[in-house]
Amino acid sequence: MAIYVMLSTLTDEGSVTLKTKPDRIKEVNKEIEKMGVKILAQYATLGIYDFVNILEAPDTDTIARVSVDLGSRGTVKLTTLPAISIDHFIGILKKKK
Repeated sequence: MAIYVMLSTLTDEGSVTLKTKPDRIKEVNKEIEKMGVKILAQYATLGIYDFVNILEAPDTDTIARVSVDLGSRGTVKLTTLPAISIDHFIGILKKKK
């Protein structure tokens, strides 16, 4: 399973939805998990992103499907990044050519 960092920024519509129905976050989390992605950690943040999510997915195709599905709703803009553990990253760098 691969790890991804999903950075989320609410649109104006998303902000209204969140204010009137804060539990919508948990509902969306259940939808994400039904698509085969596990939410490892989730944080509300202050700054240019409203939420930081650490996700585990079987592959890039699955996380791409989730990103497009969520983004198509018009309530959030997403930036999704693949993440590599530091130990694995160091191993990659140490491999000889």
